[in-house]
Amino acid sequence: MGNYDEDTAFLGQTGPFFIRLFCLLNLIYISTGLHGLYIVFVAASPAHRCRVDVNLTEDWLEASAPTETLSNGDLQVSQCWRYSLQTLTNLSGQGYSPGQINITDIPRERCEDGWVYSADVYHSTIVSEWDLVCDSEWRVPLASSTLYMGYLLGSIVSGQLSDRFGRKKVLFGSLAAEALLMFAQSFSPSWLIFCVLYFFIGAFQISLYITAFVLGNEVLSGSLRVLFTTLGAFLHYCVGYMLLPWVAFAIRHWRTLLRVLSGLTVVYIPLWWLIPESPRWLLSQGHVQESEAILRDAARKNRVPAPEVIFKQSQIKEAAFQKSKYSALDVLRTSNIRRTTFMCLLLWMAINIGYFGLSLNTTNLSGDPFLNCFLSAVTEVPAYIVSTFLLKSCPRRPVLSAFLVIGGGFLLLVQLIPDRLQTLALALEMAGKFGFTMSFTVVYIYTAELYPTVLRNLGMGMCSSAARIGSITAPYIIFLGTFNRHLPYVLMGSLTITASLANLFLPETFGKVLPENLEQMQKSRSFPGRDKQSVEDGGGGEKMREEKL
Repeated sequence: MGNYDEDTAFLGQTGPFFIRLFCLLNLIYISTGLHGLYIVFVAASPAHRCRVDVNLTEDWLEASAPTETLSNGDLQVSQCWRYSLQTLTNLSGQGYSPGQINITDIPRERCEDGWVYSADVYHSTIVSEWDLVCDSEWRVPLASSTLYMGYLLGSIVSGQLSDRFGRKKVLFGSLAAEALLMFAQSFSPSWLIFCVLYFFIGAFQISLYITAFVLGNEVLSGSLRVLFTTLGAFLHYCVGYMLLPWVAFAIRHWRTLLRVLSGLTVVYIPLWWLIPESPRWLLSQGHVQESEAILRDAARKNRVPAPEVIFKQSQIKEAAFQKSKYSALDVLRTSNIRRTTFMCLLLWMAINIGYFGLSLNTTNLSGDPFLNCFLSAVTEVPAYIVSTFLLKSCPRRPVLSAFLVIGGGFLLLVQLIPDRLQTLALALEMAGKFGFTMSFTVVYIYTAELYPTVLRNLGMGMCSSAARIGSITAPYIIFLGTFNRHLPYVLMGSLTITASLANLFLPETFGKVLPENLEQMQKSRSFPGRDKQSVEDGGGGEKMREEKL
């Protein structure tokens, strides 16, 4: 197995087989962008006020709700309180008008008869259908978090499933299960059922993302593999993300929106016959003939001759990858690894809180929510492209710190913008989203280069779990904006700046040989200064070899 790349070198680096597979896997990533953030529109909160089910004149109906002062000083008709309807009915029956009395002296009461929702932007959402407002407002961020709780489960289980049943089966099984669950979710009779289904949608969604990522790494040639892992997957996810607001703009009913999004998955059915199983996985399971059959078909499509014997006898006997002798405890065993792990966990959590927080906040911004979501997605395109080129030629640590400062700094500046300059505030938030997207891309590569080969999967797994905790927390950070609209920006900005400072204590990995064992792992720094290294690069600054995430 260690010589797989050498034994399949006859396929070349390009060719119809690799290019077609590259395009098909990226096509699947478009679906993850379409499905990843539909909660932004499904759980949007339309403008609302208390329902008044008594016979009142138009003047009394307009005056039936008190006026409240918002955190920014603006006045707004209360969405959770109304004046006592019994008192209003008595005053109206006695011939009084609202201007003839001091209406603020009238007792207040909750919206006991429900709410009336504006249909100007959204015709229906789970908020308007199940009254997830006022005392039940906490259910909205919890519903958003259930997706990311599912991500946590899927991140843990998907690798074990794909190792046992194969990449292709888990990939298409996850795609089908996600679509069916979304369709079932559109018939949810209650908020609780919606959340339960959303949890499993998250588990299958992240399983789809990870399995497609692994399949591309294992099957694509070296040159396309790098492009796929640094630009292809992220960029095509963004394409789906950009398409989402247009679909949601055309379909304003949340149940219909879910049915359409799930129905679009049928276009992927033919891909079952076009995307092969991973020959690496087949070989690891001892299915040598099936593995060679796929490679010979690839050679035929690439118009190159295949050798009579592709894999050596020693590889056939191996039949499986060697299992690591290390456990999760080894990621925390020494003080150096503990420091590195702690700072990586902080980085991943802060970046995910900022990224998903801003993504979920688009409908709360001033202006058209569909346009805001589209602009939020568009800002990711240049971020992915720029980060891909920077990763090829720039040190990781200063690049990551710089974009963390950009992301957090712009969020801290948003609160200083006056209300009359909402366009500037939106521009600053989009600039912050750009910084978080850049950081999101860089931290993947940087973390993989920090850990030695024997602990790389474990280290990345722990960081991925921290990322999931960050994404679970993000909806609640945004929910704090209902109390003070600046609070989410202050919290996300401060956490990101703190993470950028912690990043300075990590060693630089650019141009260094990737560590294979614990002894070769670079030392984290006690103070931001010169790196202490435990890995020899022969004095020649040997070029870092590409590593698959």
